[in-house]
Amino acid sequence: MGTALVYHEDMTAARLLWEDPECEIECPQRLTAALEGLQQRGLEQRCLRLVAREASEAELGLVHSPEYVALLRGTQALGTQELQALSGQYDAVYFHPRTFHCARLAVGAALQLVDAVMTGAVRNGLALVRPPGHHSQRAAANGFCVFNSVAIAARHAKQKHGLHRVLIVDWDVHHGQGTQYIFEDDPSVLYFSWHRYEHRRFWPYLRESDADAVGQGQGLGFTVNLPWNQVGMGNADYMAAFLHVLLPLAFEFDPELVLVSAGFDSAIGDPEGQMQATPECFAHLTQLLQVLADGRVCAVLEGGYHLESLSQSVCMMVQALLGDPAPPLSGPMVPHGSALESIQSVRAAQAPYWMSLQQQGAAPVLSPSTCSPEGKPSPLLPWGPEFKAAATQTMAALSSLLDKLCLNPTPPVRTAVALTAPDAALVLPPGVLCQERSALPEEMQAWARPHKALAQDKALTALGKVLYLLDRLLDGQVSSGIAATPAPATAATLDVAIRCGLSHGAQRLLCVAVGQLDRPPDLTDDGRNLWLNIGGKEAAAPSTFHVCVPLPGTTGGFLNCVLALVLPLAYSFQPDLVLVALGPAHGLRDPQAALLTALLRGPAGGRVLALIDEESTPQLVGVLARVLHGEAPPSLGPFSMASPEDMQALMRLRGPLEPQWKMLQVAASP
Repeated sequence: MGTALVYHEDMTAARLLWEDPECEIECPQRLTAALEGLQQRGLEQRCLRLVAREASEAELGLVHSPEYVALLRGTQALGTQELQALSGQYDAVYFHPRTFHCARLAVGAALQLVDAVMTGAVRNGLALVRPPGHHSQRAAANGFCVFNSVAIAARHAKQKHGLHRVLIVDWDVHHGQGTQYIFEDDPSVLYFSWHRYEHRRFWPYLRESDADAVGQGQGLGFTVNLPWNQVGMGNADYMAAFLHVLLPLAFEFDPELVLVSAGFDSAIGDPEGQMQATPECFAHLTQLLQVLADGRVCAVLEGGYHLESLSQSVCMMVQALLGDPAPPLSGPMVPHGSALESIQSVRAAQAPYWMSLQQQGAAPVLSPSTCSPEGKPSPLLPWGPEFKAAATQTMAALSSLLDKLCLNPTPPVRTAVALTAPDAALVLPPGVLCQERSALPEEMQAWARPHKALAQDKALTALGKVLYLLDRLLDGQVSSGIAATPAPATAATLDVAIRCGLSHGAQRLLCVAVGQLDRPPDLTDDGRNLWLNIGGKEAAAPSTFHVCVPLPGTTGGFLNCVLALVLPLAYSFQPDLVLVALGPAHGLRDPQAALLTALLRGPAGGRVLALIDEESTPQLVGVLARVLHGEAPPSLGPFSMASPEDMQALMRLRGPLEPQWKMLQVAASP
């Protein structure tokens, strides 16, 4: 199973035939630039290429009225003046004689992708399409959008493949009001959108784009709007939105398919969004979505109007779909105060409908985020002098970021496994390397000398493999790895791995130890290492670099621990190496261990070393190898609420840690 790329060159045919500064940014070069970027990076060649087909009129009718489809069919015979007159009846739309064909191809590409994923032909994929679709409504074009490809794909997935729960994630910078209207009373579709809003002062200027628009009737709680009320939102804001809003709801919803309205006008450099999220952020967002729905993720291109930023962001997303590690996020991981206000607003609005937010104590918002605009100020238009001045600075920053991205090549080996005695029952994914080499004897002896537990030949042999694998991670030859160690030597091996990692080039090392594993006594709180123990005994002298949390006993408790504590700490710390140590009797089920390991690939750019007890089952070793190789973890099973004790322990921990680790924050400071 691989990644599909669905495209058809005919989708470049429609173009603006008259002068219209508002519409000129939706141009054919958007597709060609994205495709060229994928080709130049060798990513297109790694995908299964599918040629888009036209959607049938019956398929269009899953969402759109027959009269509207007939109207669009008729545009094929209209002249330029008639097309311009018809376009003027809609908001920010232009028609071309080939628009009907292009828009049917866009829908058909999305449907082909869903079919390929749902039949198991591929694991995931991207439909590279135009015109975009998420603004179009049952009987109206809107905002460059003609047919709502993602909405039709959701209805198609339910009708043809019998799905009961579809998640739509719309990270375009504009609110996809068309998709919202179509599903606002439908509890089988969870629609999440973040969008530039600015208290209703940004297009499309709708009251129903605010956080308190949560759906209607049976669909209450299944529309999730996160309005950005300032420009300049960046990587930390987008990650906080996923960790503290989207993912808790998504895990509780338990989707069978994830559809992404993948608009890249939310990326740095775009004239529409004026946001600061860098291209690699979209690799991280994609990785987070891949832990849902058994990895069935179908992305469909929406907006994105800065060609370089669009191309690089598409490449980052496709790399993540292919399973490649995401480059580390750039910049400080500190969410803006305005972003936290928005996150607080949406959590409060959604709390009545979701157990996962009720348990986290989503505080009511004291003042509504909506204020009535006094008129609608003109947006910062991409052809105006104000934009050109701001764009000069943004382009310099973007150019620097793209240069840095080129300095993060994918390691030759994505995953390596070093076991003391390989089990015949162990099945590893293709491409996972079985590591047999060890560190040099003198190096092994030097590191082992302080530990009696490493004096045994078996423990020393295991340590040698750990040290060799660790060096390969740090010199860029291997992205991630799994190493086994005898149970009595687990703590000593972990101590050596931490000290060796810090002395051999790791600037910041995160250790997530699960089970009764004591923190090495000589570790200092110098900012270079963060020790996080799940299920161990409480620290005698806890600090911002020494955190212990009880092992939760339910699915909801485990997810709260990971999403509200472990990942925010990890992304705040920004490690360049993560050690995941599963001690003897660690207490995690295989799917829990797999999810934890998969999610920790993100903060360190994929550099994860998992240390496990040599008595661990071949099934555990296999599932960890698969998630480190980029596959989806197995399902956690039915959602169950966290215990009050687990939630109290978690909330008690978070408060003192928030001043140091800003990604823990879910509300703006009073």
